[in-house]
Amino acid sequence: MNKQILLNSRPEGRPALKNFQIEEIEEVKNGEIVLESKFISVDPYLRGRMRDEKSYIEPFKVGEPLESMVIAEVKNSSHSDFKKGDHIMGMLDWKKQQSHSGKDLRKIDPSIAPLSAYLGVLGLTGLTAYLALHKIGILKKGETLLVSGAAGAVGSVVGQIGKIKGCRVVGIAGSDEKIDHIQEKFSFDAGINYKTTEDMTQAIKEACPDGVDVYFDNVGGEILDAALQNINKAARIINCGAISIYNETEIPKGPRPEGILIKKSALMQGFLVRDHVADYQKAISDLAGWLNSGKLKYDETIVEGFEQTPQAFIDIFDGKNFGKMVVKV
Repeated sequence: MNKQILLNSRPEGRPALKNFQIEEIEEVKNGEIVLESKFISVDPYLRGRMRDEKSYIEPFKVGEPLESMVIAEVKNSSHSDFKKGDHIMGMLDWKKQQSHSGKDLRKIDPSIAPLSAYLGVLGLTGLTAYLALHKIGILKKGETLLVSGAAGAVGSVVGQIGKIKGCRVVGIAGSDEKIDHIQEKFSFDAGINYKTTEDMTQAIKEACPDGVDVYFDNVGGEILDAALQNINKAARIINCGAISIYNETEIPKGPRPEGILIKKSALMQGFLVRDHVADYQKAISDLAGWLNSGKLKYDETIVEGFEQTPQAFIDIFDGKNFGKMVVKV
């Protein structure tokens, strides 16, 4: 039977399984394109869409299917651009099968990389790392790049691009295992376990003795505060994610950054990969080239089973993933 996953209720604080509903629906037999889901992406930003508030993307509606980037196989098609057996990626509902018009779907080539990689290193997370550094970070050889969420899907690619560009790269992650991993697999120069560090400001100072030129922020909160205390003149701070506050029920208060930004003539800018669609192809070409040459590696955590999608999403907030978290349907 076909199945779908609905938003059952809006979370208050941390999401729970009760906020999701899995139900059986009719098998899809007709439609311009009939798709069968293969891999589903679960991402921290989806938490924001569970709030009933205006943002850069429409919130999910209670009682309707959730959606994210999905890799699917074309099972049937009357569309001239897609044929049976093609693999595509697109923003699709959390359904095992669905019909589609073909709008905004992109064909992918499984001979270049495994299908799941198109949700990570060759998907929106890889594009986010590449384009945020290109548009805001503007890395220069010899600079120091600091990355939070460094063992995650975006952070691990950010650090490797930093090394490709000739930078000293320091990563922040949540376990000694992850710190060892980013240094051994991804060649980070140093790492900081924020969960066992009492003074993050001092720890960053010691790991970045020449100061921080570019800070790629995936977590926000107190780690961002500590990073700002260590920035150099003309530093660039990329606000890409704020997972540390996504489950807060009130806007947290913290140090105000304007004094530091003025004194250091620094730039702090938010980044949304959706604003740079025109640059995707060049970015994918470079990422694929680095991947095939061995300069770029990636991690992924694959959870088996469509019904496990809600739990896989929840597990992100406990840091249970290495690299990109995907569900194999």
